[in-house]
Amino acid sequence: MEYQMDLSGFRAGKRFGLGPDFAGTSPGGERISFTNFYMEINGKPFIPVSGEFHYSRMDAGRWEDELIKMRMGGINVVSTYLFWNHIEEDEGEFDFSGRRDLRRFVELCAKHGLYVILRVGPFDHGEVRNGGLPDWLYGKSFTVRSTDEGFLRCVRRLYGKIGEQVKGLFYRDGGPVIAVQLDNEYMHSSAMWEITTGISNEWINRGDKGEAYILALRDIALESGLVPAFFTGTAWGGAAYSPRVMPLWGGYAYRPWIFYSHRGEHPATEEYIYEDYHRNGAAWADDFDPAYEPEDRPYACCEMGAGMTCCYYYRFIYPYKSVDALANIKIGSGCNFPGYYMFQGGTNPIGKHGAYLNEAQVPKISYDYQAALGEYGQVRESYRRLKSIHFLTHFFGETLAPMDTVLPESASGIDPRDTGPLRFAVRTDGKGGFLFVNNFQDHLNMPDRKHDRVQIRTDADTYDFDISLAPQENAILPFGLEMDGILLRQAAAQPLLRTEAGARPLYVFMKPDGMEVSFRFEDGAEVTGFAGLADGEEANLFTVRKGEKEIDVLLLSREAADRLYLLRDGSLVFTEAALLEDEQGKLRLETTAGENVMLCWPPERLGQSGRLERLPDRGPLGAWRAAVEAAELEMKVEYPAPHKAVFSLPELPEGLKDVRLRIRYRGDIGMLFLGNQMISDNFCNGDTWEIGLREYREELKREKMVLTIAPIREGAVVNAETAMAARNEESQRETADLESAELQAVYEIRV
Repeated sequence: MEYQMDLSGFRAGKRFGLGPDFAGTSPGGERISFTNFYMEINGKPFIPVSGEFHYSRMDAGRWEDELIKMRMGGINVVSTYLFWNHIEEDEGEFDFSGRRDLRRFVELCAKHGLYVILRVGPFDHGEVRNGGLPDWLYGKSFTVRSTDEGFLRCVRRLYGKIGEQVKGLFYRDGGPVIAVQLDNEYMHSSAMWEITTGISNEWINRGDKGEAYILALRDIALESGLVPAFFTGTAWGGAAYSPRVMPLWGGYAYRPWIFYSHRGEHPATEEYIYEDYHRNGAAWADDFDPAYEPEDRPYACCEMGAGMTCCYYYRFIYPYKSVDALANIKIGSGCNFPGYYMFQGGTNPIGKHGAYLNEAQVPKISYDYQAALGEYGQVRESYRRLKSIHFLTHFFGETLAPMDTVLPESASGIDPRDTGPLRFAVRTDGKGGFLFVNNFQDHLNMPDRKHDRVQIRTDADTYDFDISLAPQENAILPFGLEMDGILLRQAAAQPLLRTEAGARPLYVFMKPDGMEVSFRFEDGAEVTGFAGLADGEEANLFTVRKGEKEIDVLLLSREAADRLYLLRDGSLVFTEAALLEDEQGKLRLETTAGENVMLCWPPERLGQSGRLERLPDRGPLGAWRAAVEAAELEMKVEYPAPHKAVFSLPELPEGLKDVRLRIRYRGDIGMLFLGNQMISDNFCNGDTWEIGLREYREELKREKMVLTIAPIREGAVVNAETAMAARNEESQRETADLESAELQAVYEIRV
């Protein structure tokens, strides 16, 4: 199919600063500020990328390496909920120890150059018991989430304790905390009081005080020492809005909440249709309905689905390619502040009185969320694929952020079930820009796109794109891009980054799956080498010259780009494993493989330590071998009763970073016990259930693990026609069996 976009006579939208409510200066003179379109650092456009990580949902011993993974994955802002019932489970007794040590977590973020957004509630939700409100609030005479002075007195105490923990860690003090979110989805959503769930299904007050409540919380926060560069609030669903608070948006294509009370088929959603979220008077296909003129605030997000948990009535294996496709859609639609929920999965603590602190619709302990980084540090396909988006926003964000979104006619009106039209959008300044293309749709199979033609005409040039794209793939293609004095007129390849680690500036591009790569440089530019990839090739290097200007271009396959990491010195490393670089530049591999082949550019980069074995180069990249002696881990499995298995483990080798128990089973719910304590649970969705064991190393020397599988019961009924109050459940058939269980070693190799 052929499509045309005429950008001649293009006019950029209005731009203006948002003033002191959305600005801050560090002691070193660095300044954060906002226009109505984007964030600025020292007056230059900047695209922050936020990832949600709930510190109290992870053992503190894992925090630092997971934060390093986030930074290596292109996250530069960590957003975290402060769950009130994790902090003050009993009234007046605050706990900031261990996994609740907020100060240590924020200091680790600072250590690794990550900004922080504190989501301080008082109501959070996050699939936590009572949405994060402590049980003891239920018995109070006041209404929660209100301007009642009794409730605000409790909030004042909570905020005051939080303020003590993070004193000196705000941006104005030289710390990493740039923002504070006040409450969550106020006047939009709520949660059940779990103390009554199943009896009266009583719901927490969703709120009705509007801006007055938000501003009351803002005043209390400031009085309590919570003084960020800006405050934020969730904006979707008609949530309360204040012009003194930055509205943040999101989007989920996999929505368990529509099945909380019934089963059914999930519809294809509008999340993979391009919109223009920054134009007054636009019509939107989704629920974007801001309480302000869209051009008055940046389109910013805090909850783009980077995963989703299974609820009891909706279980699914999350498609990881959906995450970078959603990022493509949001940025193409005008988002200059992408934010993911959850980027890092977690494991809920158990209350000190034995209460489980997740809400009833989800597992009692696990909050893995099928996130980009799993609850035990697993690196998922979504993490690998997102790096290509994040490299682009980091290295080309100053150019991209000021650009407007322009949509082809009727783009936002495409039916999600319609696989015919090419889905695309343009971000442009009228001269150059980026063509965003998406071939992913949730709950639907997309076709293989072949030779769609998109012509973009500007006052400066005409660009003809030949688009081929594999199913579930997406791409961001440049036109009119200046590269160190050489103009790239257009490319059927996605720009990733620029580095100066070699003899010349190096630009790195990716070949999206299915794309037929082409580069078109300005007249007079000479290309030395093949500006493409041969079949089966993972990397190719070519040089572009014009006069005295000279650059190298490294073109990668999608598979190679997914393995790409950028080091602090500008060099590149490619590995299937998780690569961790500390603040001194020291490298470690976290891997489940005893032998790892690593590629790098420049080719000699990984030979500096003398720890690795040199292999023959692979194209322009150096190849090196990192190996460790494989651990032999065997366990004994016994079946003492129906639906139960007992695991007897060997003593776990001290040299391993972790050991993961990998379980495949059929049934309803899996529950894993160690001693008298449940340590993990899982709603069966057909995927492998993984549990990290390193925290239990000492207990495993004394105790066996017991797996209990609650069966799926077909034709189940409760027979109440019995004597007295006796009842029993009867079913025609039960399904509950362990298919496999194995131990997987996790190694750490110092590079």
